[in-house]
Amino acid sequence: MKVHYTGGIGALTAPLKKKLEARFVKLGKLLDVKDQKAVHVVLTAERHQQLAEIKINFFGQSLVGLAKDADLFTAISGAVEKLEKQLLKAKTKWRDTKRGPVVKQAAAAQAEKAAAPPPPKVQAKKSAPPKPKVFKLNHREDRKPMTLEEAMLNASDGQDYVVYQDAATDRTSVLVRRPDGHFDLIES
Repeated sequence: MKVHYTGGIGALTAPLKKKLEARFVKLGKLLDVKDQKAVHVVLTAERHQQLAEIKINFFGQSLVGLAKDADLFTAISGAVEKLEKQLLKAKTKWRDTKRGPVVKQAAAAQAEKAAAPPPPKVQAKKSAPPKPKVFKLNHREDRKPMTLEEAMLNASDGQDYVVYQDAATDRTSVLVRRPDGHFDLIES
């Protein structure tokens, strides 16, 4: 990765430049691009603050990291961190976006359907079963809560199940008659 410095780089010593180059190599690995990328670092001083601005081009999108600090190295490091965050966000957005269908695959699927012989029709002996009907119950009636014994008495009238509000817990419960004549209680 090529790094171009602009501005007051006289304050950076050789060891600090070496550390920054290592950070930029890490940034280059995040880019995951085979060709050489160029990073532009602009360093300026405003009063007692050092301003670092790092610019990089990522798939036609310009990413910029800005940071201010009294120390120049800390300002550059902060700008690199901000640029890394932007780069990771741009990569995930680019990776996760939906892409349009490939026309060749759709055309091949249609041709495959047209080439396949139609399935043989089976003659139905019986007509299709009717659709199930939904019967709405009147829920607007004021119903009082019941005890388990009262629900058992209501279920003994020939019903297979009773849905009731338990008087003790104020929860909805279901009492279901089993084939052997006993009951199952389902509490919510």
